[in-house]
Amino acid sequence: QVQLVESGGGLVHPGGSLRLSCVASESIFNDYYIGWYRQVSGNGRELVAGMSTDGITHYANSVKDRFTISRDNAKNTMYLKMNSLKPEDTAVYYCSAEGARHYWGQGTQVTVSS
Repeated sequence: QVQLVESGGGLVHPGGSLRLSCVASESIFNDYYIGWYRQVSGNGRELVAGMSTDGITHYANSVKDRFTISRDNAKNTMYLKMNSLKPEDTAVYYCSAEGARHYWGQGTQVTVSS
């Protein structure tokens, strides 16, 4: 069973930046569509950024030009760099790897507040 372990969440002021990391217990990112989702209490999970196996990226309109998804296959790690954060970015963020199976991280809280 592949495990995804996230880190990097926290409290940040509006306009600030954070970088989320997600480490996989096995080398799967070459074969899986990776993504970062977020969820606000009471709502469903929203895909904010995704990357295909050949490196094509997709961003939700709400984060386009502010968030960047990347991966380092050698480190089995994927990242989400978040710039110009807004209060409406506050959510629990989950990393995801989807292929033959769908794996999820445990979630990390991001709070944007002054």
